Amino acid sequence: MINISEAFETRGMIEKENLDVRTITMGISLLDCASNDLHETCDNIYNKISTLAKDLVITGENISRELGIPIVNKRISITPAAMVGASCCKTSADYVEIAKTLDKVAKDVGVNFLGGFSAIVSKGMTKSDELMIRSIPEALSVTERICSSVNVGSTKSGINMDAVRLMGEIVKETAELTKDVDSLGCVKLVALCNAPDDNPFMAGAFHGVSEPDAVINVGVSGPGVVKAVLDTIPNANFEELCETIKRTAFKITRVGQLVAQEASRRLGVPFGIIDLSLAPTPAIGDSVADILQAIGVERAGAPGTTAALALLNDQIKKGGVMASSYVGGLSGAFIPVSEDKGMIDAVNAGALTIEKLEAMTCVCSVGLDMIAIPGDTPATTIAGIIADESAIGMVNQKTTAVRIIPVVGKNLGDTVEFGGLLGYAPIMKVNEFSCERFVNRGGRIAAPIHSFKN
Repeated sequence: MINISEAFETRGMIEKENLDVRTITMGISLLDCASNDLHETCDNIYNKISTLAKDLVITGENISRELGIPIVNKRISITPAAMVGASCCKTSADYVEIAKTLDKVAKDVGVNFLGGFSAIVSKGMTKSDELMIRSIPEALSVTERICSSVNVGSTKSGINMDAVRLMGEIVKETAELTKDVDSLGCVKLVALCNAPDDNPFMAGAFHGVSEPDAVINVGVSGPGVVKAVLDTIPNANFEELCETIKRTAFKITRVGQLVAQEASRRLGVPFGIIDLSLAPTPAIGDSVADILQAIGVERAGAPGTTAALALLNDQIKKGGVMASSYVGGLSGAFIPVSEDKGMIDAVNAGALTIEKLEAMTCVCSVGLDMIAIPGDTPATTIAGIIADESAIGMVNQKTTAVRIIPVVGKNLGDTVEFGGLLGYAPIMKVNEFSCERFVNRGGRIAAPIHSFKN
């Protein structure tokens, strides 16, 4: 149990250092909603989600008010749509109808995002998978709250380069179809390697087939808390630094554990995991980049940045696993550009490039996240970036992701505004040399030798 002194300390973190529970996400299995008829499947989907999640938002608001803990988002994740629609979807347009149903039920129950318009194609694509993936651009252009993800690789199966090539085209098409809102559709689309089944964070959330019928997963966040405590020990050695971060992560995770258990009890849905990722916002003082500067680098991207991020990520995990027996999801430090004021400043100062961000993803929680690039970037170049990031995940047995936005009509030197928690981003330079011949080879990159553990 959290004692009274911890409660007072937590209140200070909330009031002064931007501590919040970033999301309560209800995972819902839709496997029993599938049928041979599209309209029946859509009706089943709407009825199940609206029944299970009808009290999710009000429950989150009540817990937030009673405990005095901000709960920023209430979300839903579902079984990957490519599985649910496999029997009834004969065209990509059929999958768009499922997306519209999901969007309607998300609005009706009041959640801000619903994730799981997804496909898992790390070893190959079924016809249904391909139809679903090809429906993504239109689906994201005609909905408001749907998030989409495609898992293109894993340590056990390698990288499906046919899916990677297709995802480069899908990102470009999504950007074009949503160009009137600065290609906003790409903000809700991510390509993953080693995607976890229990991630509560968007856009990569989906409800894995190994999960129960419904589950509550909670994501906590507190970059500002970590930054504030590091400011009190500016000259500490690495031993003290690590211990301080670990203790702080413990306290942050305990807040999430309290909220998760209470939400689980009130909703009558099993508690799944706590994701203790440090998820920044554009607000001043709520930045992972600022933590790296507090550790000792002048700007995120300077020499030493990757080592500092590795230290931070490891201590966050060590503190978190002591606070909860069920830590999962992604759990670590997110390094999005548009959602982190310190990262934006580092890009504008010339300290941070896509290549340095890629190096940092080797040791952080996810990957290249919320990066705006010129709208005329070729689809094959985007596919190459996805392939590179997937290779990092595959070889290092970790989750990696690419959420990249080729903003139509924007070029190097421009800035794009997404608004709210999505923030704003400078258009970043992309390597102009081609990888077209590599991307178009087709087939699958084999799994690494260390994947054979049976």
